[in-house]
Amino acid sequence: MIIGIDLGTTNSLVAIWRDGKASIIPNALGQHLTPSCVGMDDDGTVLIGEAARARLQTHPHMTAALFKRYMGSERKTQLGKQRFRPEELSSMVLRSLKEDAEAFLGHKVEEAIITVPAYFSDAQRKATRVAGQLAGLKVERLLNEPTAAALAYGIQDTQRETKFLVFDLGGGTFDVSILELFEGVMEVRASAGDNFLGGEDFVSAMVDAFQTRSGMAKAMDKQELTGSQRQRLRDEAERAKRVLSDAPKATMTFMYNGAEFTWELDEEVLANLCEPLMQRLRAPVERALRDATIKASELESVVLAGGATRMPLVRKLVSRMFGRFPQIHLDPDEAIALGAAVQAGLKMRDVALDEVVMTDVAPYSLGIGIARQVGPNDYEGGHFMPIIERNSTVPVSRVENITTIRDFQKELTVKVYQGEARLVSDNIYLGTLHFPIASKKAGEISADVRFTYDVSGVLEAEITVLPSQEKHKLVMSENAGVMTPQEIEQRLAELAELKIHPRDRIENRTLVAQADRLYEQLLGQEREYLAQYVAAFQSVLDKQDPIATRRARESLIQAMQQLDGGSFL
Repeated sequence: MIIGIDLGTTNSLVAIWRDGKASIIPNALGQHLTPSCVGMDDDGTVLIGEAARARLQTHPHMTAALFKRYMGSERKTQLGKQRFRPEELSSMVLRSLKEDAEAFLGHKVEEAIITVPAYFSDAQRKATRVAGQLAGLKVERLLNEPTAAALAYGIQDTQRETKFLVFDLGGGTFDVSILELFEGVMEVRASAGDNFLGGEDFVSAMVDAFQTRSGMAKAMDKQELTGSQRQRLRDEAERAKRVLSDAPKATMTFMYNGAEFTWELDEEVLANLCEPLMQRLRAPVERALRDATIKASELESVVLAGGATRMPLVRKLVSRMFGRFPQIHLDPDEAIALGAAVQAGLKMRDVALDEVVMTDVAPYSLGIGIARQVGPNDYEGGHFMPIIERNSTVPVSRVENITTIRDFQKELTVKVYQGEARLVSDNIYLGTLHFPIASKKAGEISADVRFTYDVSGVLEAEITVLPSQEKHKLVMSENAGVMTPQEIEQRLAELAELKIHPRDRIENRTLVAQADRLYEQLLGQEREYLAQYVAAFQSVLDKQDPIATRRARESLIQAMQQLDGGSFL
């Protein structure tokens, strides 16, 4: 059985293809969405999902979130006494989803399709594969999120030719892809995006505006919020953002140093506040249309994916840009995971699915650094020469010829880069190949540089020296910021020693974390009232009596709902 996983910035999901349809697998709490959060409990065990997210307020120094944004980098997060890379934190989320799938299916799961933003770089894709490996999964394929969304909407079942656009705005990344379906082939014509733009940025804009417009910034007098205060304010902004998806107005309220600050906003205020973000959404759409040489009027439909597309201002932006209402009959939070499950079904050759050929594109241009002639005998290095240009259909193989520029040059150095900038200093370095050449006059030695890029995102560079026909190869299997095979083996052993909170007891641990979060928000008698219920619940847990535990849990939930108006979950 191959599972489909949407490894998201804010939330993650796992789905399967079974009995002729794709379906989401619930987690240990019975929920479809598992927060992409990892935390360290007071006893050193690892908490994943809702239990960790609840501790973002109470224990921010022991909890990590939004780490997907740093995939492919060497950034490390301190949790207690340990430090973790983004792919290691992601692997813990993947491991939790894997266990949910195994509990649901009743057997081991070892293979997965994992979705990634279409605009993920080479290093980010490799880091995602490493995360799967650290979680004990064989990653059958990395599937671009917009392509997954198209599969979820069943567009591959359409019998006629169609062109459509997928607008995928998640918690931390934004992708747009233009696809064309004809004669059983689903072809990605162009992809563009922004790996640092998502729903979390709208929340950040609201947090910044609240501090200014509520008068809180003046009361703070240049003081910084603590980690706990900052997270509580973000949670309040997230709540208000969700309210505005269904109501004309929302009010943000926050207690700071014993004083209450409030700010009322409506959709128009939010739209003006987030106009810079809306401009950033427009740019990739326009670029994808330009690269695909397709006019907006030629598109038959627009498909929305990603939880942030619930915001009315985003849906209105899409409607204005394309002159039509987007397709929204699937839950945008679930569309990508469902599409991954469809791809898993295709991979397993399920008879309920008609075979569909899917082609994808290289999201970035790939090339080498060269020296350009700027005068009769003057050359300037550091220029970028693309060999495979962005949005080339993969697999693809292209060749360019280079020649020596110095007399009696004894070595040729070819540096490989990824990006769109004119100068290599503004692009991403991927690797270098050095090799000796015959010592001759400038221009007498040349080389064919061939790049081959496959559907798995692996780039191979082959240099053929002329006229000797001597060949040199470089496979971009390692990047700065990506773990080496030796590092992976070492961390596999170290992560295996971590104590993960037992899945069958995570419901109770999550409830205690949520109670701790609510306790911090209360004062006086209400705080003492809740503390008594939490203490009673924990004492019952120690006795390991399932009936008494269930009753105590129901009592604690009821008390929390009374204190928080039923909104604590």
